[in-house]
Amino acid sequence: MTNFFVSLIEGIFRGDNYIKERMERQLPLGEEQAVLGGRLLLRRHHNGGAMLGMGKKQGRLVTALSLLITGIATLIFILSLSVYGSNLLRVGLSLLLGGAFSNTYDRLKQQYVMDYFSFNIKWKPLRRLVFNVSDFCILLGALLSALGMRHQGWKLRQISKQRKKRHKASTAILQDFMRMR
Repeated sequence: MTNFFVSLIEGIFRGDNYIKERMERQLPLGEEQAVLGGRLLLRRHHNGGAMLGMGKKQGRLVTALSLLITGIATLIFILSLSVYGSNLLRVGLSLLLGGAFSNTYDRLKQQYVMDYFSFNIKWKPLRRLVFNVSDFCILLGALLSALGMRHQGWKLRQISKQRKKRHKASTAILQDFMRMR
């Protein structure tokens, strides 16, 4: 089962990087191309900051934070592979890490993240935003990870209750045994 989660991370990383390389070669910076019946706009954008362009002028700080957060998420993912891990948490972390590895790789390699599509809608503030597949994997992964952590907490509470019941039962048996002596 671990292979599935690692393959998901790798698939997102490789897939998004493949699209980024194609966009880099085929679409000039600043141009846009409508696709999917005009619903999406392909546009090459170099984001030197974090999400929504925040911290554009602090590229090194953004890269350092990206590495730190990706490292923490990787550690949580490794810990989630234990017996008590929730598959929902594992899937969420796999999506999140696939996207995080791809975007962090961009930051390390070229000091910016390559974004390449926008939604072609009338509301200009949203239309101006440019995304990549990794951004959506990170967003969906974070949501599923939060739900998975909640589920895992419930699962651990159930295990704890079962252990307490077993402990009480074994203690009662031991007390009965001691009284019989």
